[in-house]
Amino acid sequence: MGVSGVPGSAHIGPFRVVAELGQGGMGRVLLGVAPDGRLVAVKQVHAELAGDDGFRARFRREVTASRQVSGAYTAPVVDADPDAETPWFAAQFVPGPSLSQALDAVGALPLESSRLLAAGLAQALADVHRAGLVHRDLKPSNVLLAEDGVRVIDFGIARAAEGQTKLTHTGAMVGSPPFMAPEQVDGRQLTAAADVFSLGSTLVMACTGRPPFTGTSVPGILYNVAHSEPDLSAVPPALLPLIEACLAKDPAQRPSPQALLSMIGPVRPSARPWPEAVHRLALAQRAEIDRYVAGAGGSATRTDAAPPPADAAPFAPSL
Repeated sequence: MGVSGVPGSAHIGPFRVVAELGQGGMGRVLLGVAPDGRLVAVKQVHAELAGDDGFRARFRREVTASRQVSGAYTAPVVDADPDAETPWFAAQFVPGPSLSQALDAVGALPLESSRLLAAGLAQALADVHRAGLVHRDLKPSNVLLAEDGVRVIDFGIARAAEGQTKLTHTGAMVGSPPFMAPEQVDGRQLTAAADVFSLGSTLVMACTGRPPFTGTSVPGILYNVAHSEPDLSAVPPALLPLIEACLAKDPAQRPSPQALLSMIGPVRPSARPWPEAVHRLALAQRAEIDRYVAGAGGSATRTDAAPPPADAAPFAPSL
């Protein structure tokens, strides 16, 4: 776990960049400081995507739609520039580890934490779908465990890369195989029900420490997602009906996020909703980020952020 520093001073839009948080198939994630001192996560797409006019048009539409999402369970988009030499958007920075990082530390979440996660994910999807978006890439690395609950990030942005040949040539994939819906694997049109399937897969990972679909290769995983039954043998009985409903192969048979909330029922509030190891991760993250912010003083030059060191370790979810 670690944040990589950005050599020198750099700006993306109005944000002073102080560290790199992670990288992924579509771009990299940078920690930025707004003029008023707020922290933001700046998502900057890869340069090879920036040269494609079709990608830019889709990116612009998706960012515009994403800015309409509001709610306590998402990290809202606060600024963007699809027309920049290297397009970017900035979302509110949410302190806390990703679900994938938390599971690396604890193996699996206890039942009450898993129920809280399920309720938070269902409410987040309700907010995203209300804005007319489909997330398309819900997975543990796009779920943050904040001190006060769940946050879902990067909603809708994956659609901008669909059909993008340059992205395909880099070996990247739009979506993560173990958490994709069968209709996504088959190339069918996606609806909000695809996100519900991904919620079910993410919840299996959270409460058991392993995904419901595995395989010895990516094609094998994709085949199992589309055609095989999930492995739910380790799922707690209290969560089994909920997860089985989410993982129905037929999208029409899956419950809506609102129906999921009814199935979950009331969740007991807690001042410390996650296992102690997760709270320790959050404290370590906060201390590391404070060091980078404190060490990034001085005058800034408006330029693209410098590339990260080759051995930079990812810290936060990536594009």
